[in-house]
Order: sequence, then C-alpha cells, then structure tokens
Amino acid sequence: MIEMKEVCYAYDNNITALNNISFKIEDGEAVALIGVNGSGKSTLMSVINGLISPTKGKYILDNEEITSKKLQNERFSKAFHKRIGFVFQNSEVQLFCSKVYDEIAFGPRQMGMSEEEVDRRVKDTIGLLKIESLSDRQPYHLSGGEKKKVAIASVVVLNPDIYIFDEPMNGLDPKTKRFLKKFMINLNEAGKTILCSTHDFEYVQGVFKRALVFSDNHSIIRDDAYEEVMKDTKFLFENNII
Repeated sequence: MIEMKEVCYAYDNNITALNNISFKIEDGEAVALIGVNGSGKSTLMSVINGLISPTKGKYILDNEEITSKKLQNERFSKAFHKRIGFVFQNSEVQLFCSKVYDEIAFGPRQMGMSEEEVDRRVKDTIGLLKIESLSDRQPYHLSGGEKKKVAIASVVVLNPDIYIFDEPMNGLDPKTKRFLKKFMINLNEAGKTILCSTHDFEYVQGVFKRALVFSDNHSIIRDDAYEEVMKDTKFLFENNII
C-alpha cells in the first residue's frame, strides 16, 4: 500500500529531516515509528499524509506516485485524504469548530456528503468512541483526553484505510491511554493500516507487529519485528530510545 523510495526532505533547503528513507508497508500492517525527538518521524508522517512532498525520492500509494501537483487537483486530493486519517500529537491543532458535533461533521461536509449521510456518520462515530455526552460541548472546554477522542472521531468519521497517530499517548491519563490502545487494536483487527510514532512503550504493548527505528541522522537504522526491537535493550539504549 505505502512505499517510500529513497525519500529525503529538508526544511528551508538545508535542514535535513529525512535522509534516504525506503520501506514498504502492506495493507493491514500495524507499524510503530520509534526514535529520538527530531529524528524525522513526524516529518515522515506529514509526507504520508500529503502535507508536504519529498525534496527527493518518491512516495507511492497503491502503485501511484503522490506528488504536490496531483494533490493540488481537488478531486484527487479529496479521494487521497479520505483514505488517510492523521491524528496530530496536539489535539487542539485539529479542533476549531464551536461544537463537538460540527467538529466531527466537518470532514464529511468537506467531502460533499449529504446532511443525512453526515448525521448518520457522526452519530455512529460518537457512539463508537462513547462520547455522546460531548456532542453539544465546545471542544476548547474539554479535558485533554476528551479532546483526543474528539480529534480521533474527526478522523474515524471518514472511515479511512490508513490511520496515522503522532505520539497519541502524550498528556493522557492512564484510563484514556488504555482506551486508545484498545481502539488501535480494534482498528487493526478490522483491517485498517496503523502507523504510530511513540515513546510510550508500556501503553502500546500488543498493538504493533513491526517497528521502523529512526536514528538521529534522520535515517531508518532498523526495520524489524516490534517485539524483537523491544527486547534488544542494548540497541535501544545505544540509540537513546530508552
């Protein structure tokens, strides 16, 4: 499904964020992105989500190269963004409507769905995430965990094939972390592809089958089974991951 071919990205043309990144991720995989802060994980997720385009190399989704020119085409962009859901590390980046219901409805409305379809999807999603009591609340008055659930709901409502989570456990209480872990497992068991950057290894145990490990020079230094990486404490310590 997702393929990176020697992808590089530099901010302001001279600050390297990705250095010759290559991998393939098949449909239905659950992959953790691991590495020190600033190693390139968030930049890679921005590339996959189409927010930025590689400085060099190719990003391929289902055998089609994704380019900035194609993403400028409204029809192509809508179809692309319907397939990939991005949950940002900071939930407040995603929340800007005056009511939770409208927040979740925003994506389907942008896709041109009828209000009947929008209402059905929003209510189904609110039920799935067990946030019925938040429907008429103002997002900026919610707790951190509630904001995270609403941000996730705004992605789930479009039923994407690929879910990208950027440090989703940050700032959450243990109960919400357990909820989110179970939710990611359920998504993957339903056939969804999961990519997730994380440092919170305790709370994601059992979610991932594979890990891509980034070094501080912005390249992938290991692509291995998640459990094998987690057992290799010497490797994790030497690369400042634990």
